[in-house]
Amino acid sequence: MKTTGPKNLITDVAGLRVGNASDRKLNSGVTAIVCDPPATAAVQVLGGAPGTRETDLLEPHNTVETVNGIVLSGGSAFGLDAASGAQACLRQEGKGFEVGPHRIPLVPAAILFDLINGGDKDWGTYPPYRELGYQATEAASGDFDLGSAGAGTGALTATFKGGLGSASTLVADGITIGALVAANPMGSATIGDTRHFWAAPFEIGDEFGGLGMPSPLPAETSELKIKFRDMNRGISNTTIAVIATDASLTKAEAKRLAIAAHAGFARAIWPSHTPFDGDLVFALATGASGRKPTPDEFIDLCAAAASTMSRAIARGVFAATPDERDLMPAWTTAKA
Repeated sequence: MKTTGPKNLITDVAGLRVGNASDRKLNSGVTAIVCDPPATAAVQVLGGAPGTRETDLLEPHNTVETVNGIVLSGGSAFGLDAASGAQACLRQEGKGFEVGPHRIPLVPAAILFDLINGGDKDWGTYPPYRELGYQATEAASGDFDLGSAGAGTGALTATFKGGLGSASTLVADGITIGALVAANPMGSATIGDTRHFWAAPFEIGDEFGGLGMPSPLPAETSELKIKFRDMNRGISNTTIAVIATDASLTKAEAKRLAIAAHAGFARAIWPSHTPFDGDLVFALATGASGRKPTPDEFIDLCAAAASTMSRAIARGVFAATPDERDLMPAWTTAKA
């Protein structure tokens, strides 16, 4: 039986810290993942509407092997400024890729669309995401809030508020895997009009309510009627995530781990990877365990990546808190 790490957070993976910064008036925010030391990284994009920064360097055939951090941000394309703030904070800490006398912190980033969510987006000349990126990086630690926090502050799904979620799994071979996700999909994380999560088969304990699967399944499920957000209310959407492990992986193996983690999207969100989602998974391998997985162990690790990601998505929706401006109800306030 799979068990969680001590915190049931991505920071159960040794070498990672996470920080959040939120602007309640804006109804948006930023989440920063800091790698101590730099971690091997890769990325896989399967959504049709991604917004990213520094993702080309993560391809296995490109030179740089490791990164200093990852940023997940709200704000659509405006939110890409958050990575500049994170980079500034890390540079002050003396972190970065050495080029002669200079250090250049490498901080790939991805954004989600949360512009139409009841927040005040009249920010003047420059958006606040650069400063939020700095604050999130400065706040990075082993503990952080889930739900309506950081990049999940203003997130939505088709049926309930979205949010920032995380989970971890202790794999049988002694390796830890963790997931961090800002769940803001066009689709739904819950089944039909119920509060039951699609991710229920993977739940450990009652980490997102313990409701299990509905029995019988609602008619709209068996008829494959798709519930998704009205485009005029959501425009674009996106679930952006990080899957991480303390195993030692190559960039190519890290990319395979990111691909595997996308299966967790498909098991937790219906539909996922649509033309109007920018669904993306970054992968990080810290190597802190000192373990290099065998081929069989790597298969198990990829399976755990999918289930852990599914759980993280459900936990993000489960932990969201209500706000008077909500366009969608929080899961906790909805009727059973």
